[in-house]
Amino acid sequence: MTPGTTGPALGGPVPLLGATGAGDDTPHHRLGEAQRRAEFAGEVSTALAGSLNVRRTVLRLLDLIRPALADWALIVMPDAKLGRLVLHGGADPRTSRTTARNPAEELGVGRILRSGRTELLHVAVDDDTVDGLDSLIPDDDLRAEATDLRPADVLGVALTARGSHLGVLVLVRGAGRGFPVEDVALAEQVASRAAVALDSARLYEDRSRVASVLQAGLRPPALPSVPGLRLAARFRAAAEHVDIGGDFYDAHGSGDDWLLALGDVCGKGVEAAVLNGRARQSIRTAVHFDRSPAAVLGALNSALYEEDSDRFVTAVCTRVRPGPDGADLTVSVAGHPAPLLLRADGTLRELEVAGIVAGVLPSAAFTEVHARLDPGDTLLMFTDGTYEARGQHGVYGMDRLRALLPVYAGAGPEAVCEAVEQDVVEFLGGRPHDDMALFAVSSAP
Repeated sequence: MTPGTTGPALGGPVPLLGATGAGDDTPHHRLGEAQRRAEFAGEVSTALAGSLNVRRTVLRLLDLIRPALADWALIVMPDAKLGRLVLHGGADPRTSRTTARNPAEELGVGRILRSGRTELLHVAVDDDTVDGLDSLIPDDDLRAEATDLRPADVLGVALTARGSHLGVLVLVRGAGRGFPVEDVALAEQVASRAAVALDSARLYEDRSRVASVLQAGLRPPALPSVPGLRLAARFRAAAEHVDIGGDFYDAHGSGDDWLLALGDVCGKGVEAAVLNGRARQSIRTAVHFDRSPAAVLGALNSALYEEDSDRFVTAVCTRVRPGPDGADLTVSVAGHPAPLLLRADGTLRELEVAGIVAGVLPSAAFTEVHARLDPGDTLLMFTDGTYEARGQHGVYGMDRLRALLPVYAGAGPEAVCEAVEQDVVEFLGGRPHDDMALFAVSSAP
């Protein structure tokens, strides 16, 4: 490799840093080299800035430093979950593989990960000791690639960000280049800037992974298949780009005894989603001991009450016990609108039940009402985001909801939920809205 070699680094022709030639040791040349090094470090920072993906950051870094800074490069990063070292790069920058961490602990890679100190080794043509390439390249295949460059200089630089050693940048230069003091300093500067980008990408990925796991636990559940019943639900979050919010629905039970719950937590955004999770878990736990709706809401109230908190939950719980010719319903609410019972003949009945919101008093008693779900009937539970939706002509309102439902008598829960959601969305006309949830149950024929 000779001075003036070009490559992909920095997007065009790149004079090789560290390359020397006759007559190069002049003040003018040294000044030019210093400027080139400063520009190179700055361009690395710019190229890596804003990257929020570890893999892309690694690939971009390897692309930048070859061949300008090294003839061969490797990034070694510990993976705490695997308990191994992940190796990125080599002759093919896209290569990624893992190796056991323990054998490398006593070699150069392990020393750099522990101390953060740079190590520079010269590997002679006949050097086969562990103080040579073995020390900084803990993989047989990758080490064989670097062996072709012997005699070579191998530089190991810690990737340190925010006080932690994230990995090691291993650079290899073949005969004739070496690593002068200025290039060692440049490599350390590049590693420092790259480490910040890698750490930011790692943190972003970790947080995204945590958020995904949490969201998975808060997303509306798949409804069970219940003999004798038909269940359907709809959920539309206030923020259209996410599928979690403050409204929730759940179905718990087995055999011929089920509890259907629908609720709306106080607030919006992440705080509402957290309270959503607490409420759902409280209901899930309570159902294991008593499927009485009043008892479940009492347990929910006790679980959510905090003396210095102003957060609360409204909810409706319906116990459904299907039989051969319909189902028995027991309904209780906590500050929530009462369900609507749509009969197969189009008659609409609003169940007469009320109760205080959950979470504002240390103890609360809830009342229950009973109803019968005959074949073809549908019970609809809904949150206030449905009837309080505000469009061009004001609020959607309960009167509009009551007028809509009789048209869908006998159509079943899927059709009822879909019709209500579509009518509300059309009424909104693209305007912002609160979370909306619908949960309906019919007796299967």
